[in-house]
Amino acid sequence: MKHVTILGSTGSIGRSALEVISRYRDRFKVVGLTAKNNIGLLEEQIKAFNPEIAAVADETCALELRKKLGIRVLSGDSGIAEVASYNKADFVLSAIIGFAGLFPTLSAVRAGKTIGLANKESLVVAGEIVMKDAVKSGAKIIPVDSEHSAIFQCIEGRGRESIKRIVITASGGPFLGKSRSELNEVTIEDALKHPNWDMGKKITIDSATLMNKGLEVIEAHRLFGFSHDMIDVLIHPQSIVHSMIELKDRSYIAQLSVPDMKGPIAYALTYPERLDDTMPFLDLSAVGKLTFEKPDTECFPCLLYAYEAMKEGGTMPAVLNAANEVAVAAFMQREIGFNDIPVVIKNTMQVHERKPALEIDAVVEADRWAREKAKEVIKLKVKN
Repeated sequence: MKHVTILGSTGSIGRSALEVISRYRDRFKVVGLTAKNNIGLLEEQIKAFNPEIAAVADETCALELRKKLGIRVLSGDSGIAEVASYNKADFVLSAIIGFAGLFPTLSAVRAGKTIGLANKESLVVAGEIVMKDAVKSGAKIIPVDSEHSAIFQCIEGRGRESIKRIVITASGGPFLGKSRSELNEVTIEDALKHPNWDMGKKITIDSATLMNKGLEVIEAHRLFGFSHDMIDVLIHPQSIVHSMIELKDRSYIAQLSVPDMKGPIAYALTYPERLDDTMPFLDLSAVGKLTFEKPDTECFPCLLYAYEAMKEGGTMPAVLNAANEVAVAAFMQREIGFNDIPVVIKNTMQVHERKPALEIDAVVEADRWAREKAKEVIKLKVKN
């Protein structure tokens, strides 16, 4: 019986994980759950899975849940971090979106847990710190993002010297093929209509701008240790090939499946084993064809900015991520247009003085600075 904690259990990844666990109650026991503010759904999950400990962002909500359910419910950042390191958990699924997931992930890493990592931002903003702490504590990090799970599966058992490069695929989002002028007219509702994946709002907007792919490039760099010139991106609208590796003899190995996050979640939960039928059957004859093309970085420059941040290193990836989070939030609040998102990111990165990111305080300060600067950039755009 594997004891599981889920950080961000009310989000799309957390819900999918609980679906997998509910089918295999004889193999998994949920011992910890955390959520931000979807208290109604968290209450349902606690009743259904009976964890030993939970945490929410707000103390008032925590008090309400304690009275209703009679279990230990913590609150705030410290409470969520405590659940992340709960001593009875064997496996921690880190599924909190954005920079907010960094400290809970670090808490689990420092406690030496096996971590299913769906919070890519932890490795984007503080990858060197996270990976060093994992080595020190003996924590194992198993990727849950479909692309990184695919790479993980493709490189398993292979010597690093045999791999020429890795290729991360991207659906292209809802605006594939649109011109920059057409993108000036798109709405929030348009951007949230992802053609293949059912995801949270923020990650769906990131997919539309290609920033999600940029963050995944940095995550792959940190997680697998490949240099920036060994990581490529291809647009693959069908979302069947989740990533590939090119070997030194120029042959390729790819991982294919229907676009369903329950597959990589289940694989992380049971690695190195596999569960039966975690995803629908992939009928390649029905798919018909698989196509690939280079990303249009003129219309979607966020991918380029991510490569630049990765090459710069230090605090620059934290600045990239923070500026993006602020810009996406402003777009969803209708303060700026879709094409303004990369402008905010670029203008923020251009004035940042890069520093080493060997200590967590430097990462936190870079994140704080970038958020303030990005908000200044947005105010200037709104005034103009």
